[in-house]
Amino acid sequence: MSRAFNFSAGPAGLPEAVLQQAQEELLEWQGERASVMEISHRGKAFIACAEQAEHDLRKLLDVPPDYAVLFLQGGATQHFAQIPMNLAAPGQAADYLLTGSWSLKALSEAGPYVDAQSIASSEGDGFVDIPDAQAWSVRADAAYLHYTPNETIHGVAYDYVPEAGAVPLVADYSSSILSAPLDVRRFGLIYAGAQKNIGPSGLLLMIIRRDLLERTGQARARIFQYAAHAKEGSMLNTPPTFAWYLAGLVFKWLKQQGGLSAIARINAEKAELLYRTIDESAGFYRNPVAKRARSVMNVPFTLHDPELDVAFLEQSKAAGLLALKGHKLVGGMRASLYNAMPLAGVKALTEFMTEFARRHG
Repeated sequence: MSRAFNFSAGPAGLPEAVLQQAQEELLEWQGERASVMEISHRGKAFIACAEQAEHDLRKLLDVPPDYAVLFLQGGATQHFAQIPMNLAAPGQAADYLLTGSWSLKALSEAGPYVDAQSIASSEGDGFVDIPDAQAWSVRADAAYLHYTPNETIHGVAYDYVPEAGAVPLVADYSSSILSAPLDVRRFGLIYAGAQKNIGPSGLLLMIIRRDLLERTGQARARIFQYAAHAKEGSMLNTPPTFAWYLAGLVFKWLKQQGGLSAIARINAEKAELLYRTIDESAGFYRNPVAKRARSVMNVPFTLHDPELDVAFLEQSKAAGLLALKGHKLVGGMRASLYNAMPLAGVKALTEFMTEFARRHG
């Protein structure tokens, strides 16, 4: 087998143990004499699979009973618009904190439905830090406060959970969900595209306080109503069954690793090793993000001479280190260190970086 270390920002790598189990079960699953993706989502076998996945997720995140867990179609971008449709009356205020490209997109997509305003932004500084918690306040009539705890492109992460008072806090956790323990009770709604720390693309995980499902929201088809999906157990329509099944395997894998506290320690060790390599490179590599706001999941960095970028990417790929090219908005390189990336992969990357700097410094 010639699998390499995959540093892609998403769709990202999955744990090898999960892929191996899926491979073993692909043709015949759980005695059904068919693949899990070929059986009815309304049959007893898949319903049991779905219920187990939700049970394991609730255990991992300690999700209280007064929160619904939804497994929905689409990615976070679709729900940038769908969230205001469900949580706000037409034209109602909705506040946003801006720290990068994804929070900017969330604000933009909400515009047609609510009075969406940025109440704090780090755009003026190039999205290399997070807003000071004392520098903004939530409008009292806001339907919700939205923020992005981890910006995948810019490699910026909050080191605190914003206080929203009585206003529900909404968070796009797409690139950091399940990477560390999380107090769900501080949020009104958490949503996350699956393709980074949960499973394959096409699935969106949502954790929503049940009282928010009772909001009238705006005129919309039933398929766009979160309350309708919750009432039907995320089976209002045919769900992405294979992605749901794989997510369930990932949840079990996380439990086998010791849960989120254990995975958080590994993630911190991986990030510390990579940032130390960058910081101690005597300027050969550089990460622009303020140290307090550095992401554990996504680490962008540039080389001191952009002319070396092509060689770095070609040689790193040959060394079995994949998908290190940075996003076009930022340039340079980016290493994503999601849960499935083993410490051995980060060690291989930092050893390559050190040797590359020695040869080209």
